[in-house]
Amino acid sequence: MPQKIIAVEPGSIAEQLELRAGDLLMSVNGKRVIDWIDYQAFTSEEHIDLVIQRDGEETEYSLDKDDWEPLGLTFDSQLMSCVRECVNKCIFCFVDQLPACARDSLRVKDDDWRLSLMMGSFVTLTNVSDSELQRIVDRHASPLYVSVHATDMKLRAYMLGTERGALLMKQLNRLKAGGIQFHAQAVLCPGINDGPQLEKTIADLAALYPACQSLALVPVGLTNHREGLCGLRKYTRDEARAVLDLAEKWQKKCLKKFDSNFVFPADEFYLAAKRPVPPDEFYEDYAQIENGIGMMRLLETELEEAYGEADLDSARPGRLIIVTGVSVAPFMKSLVKRFQIPGVEVEVVPVENHFFGPNVTVTGLLTGSDLIRGLQGHTADKVLVTECMLRDQEDVFLDDMTFGEVQEKVGIPFVKVGRRGDELLDALMGR
Repeated sequence: MPQKIIAVEPGSIAEQLELRAGDLLMSVNGKRVIDWIDYQAFTSEEHIDLVIQRDGEETEYSLDKDDWEPLGLTFDSQLMSCVRECVNKCIFCFVDQLPACARDSLRVKDDDWRLSLMMGSFVTLTNVSDSELQRIVDRHASPLYVSVHATDMKLRAYMLGTERGALLMKQLNRLKAGGIQFHAQAVLCPGINDGPQLEKTIADLAALYPACQSLALVPVGLTNHREGLCGLRKYTRDEARAVLDLAEKWQKKCLKKFDSNFVFPADEFYLAAKRPVPPDEFYEDYAQIENGIGMMRLLETELEEAYGEADLDSARPGRLIIVTGVSVAPFMKSLVKRFQIPGVEVEVVPVENHFFGPNVTVTGLLTGSDLIRGLQGHTADKVLVTECMLRDQEDVFLDDMTFGEVQEKVGIPFVKVGRRGDELLDALMGR
């Protein structure tokens, strides 16, 4: 399909060819370009034949360049095609649990393997045809992030609400045969895909190692907006401990066989079980940290390193508030107590989630209205707000309230804080 060029980078190969915005890229090396994945693969070669259309006329350009040297073209969308939407009806779908007031952009259900490759988002592969699966192999699209949930294919089809969910193990074996690596996750629902089913899932995926690089175990997220949906519940402390015990059993096996723990429970399981998170070395390269795997440990490790190198006497005295979700508040309080800064008084304020409901206890899903409600009656010089509450690259909360609006209503200056431990220390010290 033709791909519209919207910009040409100055000094690039494309500028030397006198390409310009508005031109259409028709083909590369005789092949049509479906999307960004194709474009990257085709233009990585040293010899390139381009067909460009301008004002209805096509011109062919033949050029030699360095391997992987970019052409310098920008197209009208990041993917160069539409995002592929989800075809599932998962029993635990978080989008189906959104309140009526949630913005429309939150209701988009994408399930696009290309975004998995580019951004690390998880996909189910239910909307991937055999020919598209072959394209994944042909384009060496690795690693991917795959939502497995269960390797009992009948159970997986039920959980995803589509018979195509039963194709997964064939798909994963084909990816393995094609040299594609992937990270897996299982969103666990009490009494459905844990216990013996989870044991089977771990065993089946471990058998695919090293194609399957890791398996994350994540507890189901439940809001208060589940009218008409499948009856699910949160994990109890004992049930969370049972998940951790099963994971630990397999970690020992995998560490001995693969030199990797392979199975990584989410931080939420340790909080629910009231058990300490594992040490830094347990998480290896933190491959699934964006999935809530090892976030607490990495934050503490980074904070400890930064604290040991900091000039604490240079800190600005003051009274600070750190706002967090309910579940992580005890952990944050322990960090504040351990890494004290002279002249700086810090209060950790756990905020209950009213937008999604009190069952949602993670910090990243707090909204502006939650902060306004949760900070009533509190006083401080500044409020530290982690950037994980905000829309990517924008100062907007999930309820569409802006950073500035919430700050004004609270009446205390806000400071946006990055996710790293050194960034937290800088904010605590007033730098």
